[in-house]
Amino acid sequence: MERSRFALIGSGRMGSFHGETLSRRLPATRLVAVADPAPGAAQRLAAELGADRAYTDAAQVWADPEIDAVVIAAPARFHAGLIVAAAQAGKHVFCEKPAALTLADADRAIDACRAAGVVLQAGFNRRFVPDWAAARTLLDTGQLGTPRLLRSVTRDPGGFDPARVAPGTIFLETLIHDFDTLRFLNPGAAAVEVFAVADALVESDWRDRGLLDTAVVTVRFDNGAVGTAEACFEASYGYDVRGEVLGSGGMATMGDGRRTGMVFSYAAGRMIETARSDQELFGDAYVAELAAFAAAVRTGAPPPVTGEDARAALAIALAAAESVRTGHPVRIEAK
Repeated sequence: MERSRFALIGSGRMGSFHGETLSRRLPATRLVAVADPAPGAAQRLAAELGADRAYTDAAQVWADPEIDAVVIAAPARFHAGLIVAAAQAGKHVFCEKPAALTLADADRAIDACRAAGVVLQAGFNRRFVPDWAAARTLLDTGQLGTPRLLRSVTRDPGGFDPARVAPGTIFLETLIHDFDTLRFLNPGAAAVEVFAVADALVESDWRDRGLLDTAVVTVRFDNGAVGTAEACFEASYGYDVRGEVLGSGGMATMGDGRRTGMVFSYAAGRMIETARSDQELFGDAYVAELAAFAAAVRTGAPPPVTGEDARAALAIALAAAESVRTGHPVRIEAK
């Protein structure tokens, strides 16, 4: 089987993981180029992963005829522009969340990919985690019945620099995973109203500078279901991601944060080891989402997470941020 040729844009923590997946974990892909404007960054990662080319300008990727697809792991503010440029160059696109920071930019990115006939897949990895995929199967087969209450939780392990957290990050880059999860676990329904509360409870000295590091969001859907999403930037015990669906036919719960299934019983009580990072807890899901994207590139099949999915989660995130600013529920207008 001929391998699809990929370029990676962005060589930071997540980009490096995706680059390693493309070069070493998936037999159907080959990493041929790395692009990063930071001096020496692309060269270092390309050398480490065996990529042929290192670029400091993404325009060099667009001009490279040997690149079939790109994986975008650059900072979020660049995502929409990079998607549009990639599409115009005829490259298929996988983009880390969020695909854009405004709905207008999301529409621009979606339209560019549609016009160019290229695949656009958004990086919502929880859809590829076995627990969440199994819950969705229960919904698709009718065993869970009609969703009534949904819950999604993200608690990061801490250690963040508050000076580097842009306004709205908790909604646009953290809870956006949870918003997509609520949609994934309420298939066919659309969010219609959002109410959110948020504060700086981890780094309270930064509250007056606009930091929000803890939030709870309520999302009402047009089928009557109500979802809650919560996030905090610090959990002393590790990286904690969980979910729950209560339906007319029963309840499904997902995730418990365990590193392994081992429980150590000893004189002081019982202990379990918890995961300490997203790549530790969801490493297999990160690989699976790129495998699905590579399959869509190769076969022309629709990607499992679309640009429209990215836009719908973004609409919830923007409404949540507005709700915090105004103190009132915010309606989401149908597109």
